Amino acid sequence: MSAVMITRKVRKWEKLPGKNTFCCDGRVMMARQKGVFYLTLFLITGTCALFFAFECPYLAVHLCPAIPVFAVLLFLFVMAMLLRTSFSDPGVLPRALPEEAANGNVPAGQRPPPRIRNVQINNQIVKLKYCYTCKIFRPPRASHCSICDNCVDRFDHHCPWVGNCVGKRNYRYFYLFTLSLSLLTIYIFTFDIVHVVMRSMNGGFLNTLKETPGTYPLKLSLTVLEVLVCFFTLWSVVGLTGFHTYLISLNQTTNEDIKGSWSGKNRGQNPYSHKNIIKNCCEVLCGPTYPSVLDRRGLLQEDTLISSSNPVPQTTVSAHKHTHALFLIVVSSFRHTDS
Repeated sequence: MSAVMITRKVRKWEKLPGKNTFCCDGRVMMARQKGVFYLTLFLITGTCALFFAFECPYLAVHLCPAIPVFAVLLFLFVMAMLLRTSFSDPGVLPRALPEEAANGNVPAGQRPPPRIRNVQINNQIVKLKYCYTCKIFRPPRASHCSICDNCVDRFDHHCPWVGNCVGKRNYRYFYLFTLSLSLLTIYIFTFDIVHVVMRSMNGGFLNTLKETPGTYPLKLSLTVLEVLVCFFTLWSVVGLTGFHTYLISLNQTTNEDIKGSWSGKNRGQNPYSHKNIIKNCCEVLCGPTYPSVLDRRGLLQEDTLISSSNPVPQTTVSAHKHTHALFLIVVSSFRHTDS
C-alpha cells in the first residue's frame, strides 16, 4: 500500500463558506435562491419586448422616431444596473480563522470576553456586536444576512428581486436600477396610453385593437397584460425608489431604519450623516468604489491524501497551460514484511 499526497492550487471562492453561488471562475457572485431574480428578468424583458413589437413601430412613424431609440437605451441601462447589482460582491466580510477568532476557546475558570465593543464615531458611541457565525466583531453598519449566511459591510437588505444582498459595494447600482426602472416603467406606460389614444381618434377602442397586427383576442390580451404589469410595477418601484431616496438623503440604511437605530427618544443622532442632503447623496452615490476583501480568485494550496495499491513514483504534474497551476505529487511508500 502507498499513500499519495497531492498538493494542488484552488481558487478561494471554491472554499468560501456561506450560501452563495459562483460562476465564471468566481467573477460572478449571487445568492443560492435565484428564482425571483429570473422572474425579474422575465418581467422586464417581456414587457419591453411587447412594447418594442406592438407600440414602437407605430409611434416611430406617426409621432417621433426617437421614441424607440430612447426606450432601447433606457432598457439597456436598466439591465446593466440589474446585472451589476446581482453579480457583484455586496461587501461580504471574510470569516475569522480558528487562530484569529476574536472570542476563541475560554479556559476553565475564566470569564469569557465581552460580546460587545464600543467605538466612537463623530463623538457618538457605536456598539460593535460579535458574530457567532463569522467569529468577528462586525464593523459599524455591518450585519449578518441569514439568507446568504455572511456578514455584509454596510448591510442594507437582502433583495430577492436581484438575487443578492445589497450592501456597501453594490448599493449605488441597486438605487440606479430602481431609479432607471421607474423611468422605464413610466415611459412604457405613458406611450402605451398615447398609442391607444392616437389609434382611437379615428375609431373606437375595440376597432383600434382589431386594426393592430395580430388577432383580436391575442392583441387584447397582450395590451391588457402590458398595461397591468406597468401599472403595478409603477406603484411598487416608484415607491421603493422614493423610499431609498429618502434614506440616501439621511445617509441611512434600510436595516437601520427598520431597527430604529437613530430614531426614538433614547437613540442618538446618526453619526454617519453630514447634516446636509447634498453631501449625503454625494457620499452614497459618488463616493469611491470599494474593493472586495474576499479575493475570490486568489489561490490556495490544498493537500489531499490518496491511498493507492501500487507504489507511485514522485512526479510533478503541470496544470492547464492557461492557469499555470502546479500539482505536486509526493509519494511515500509503506511496506509491511511478515516475519
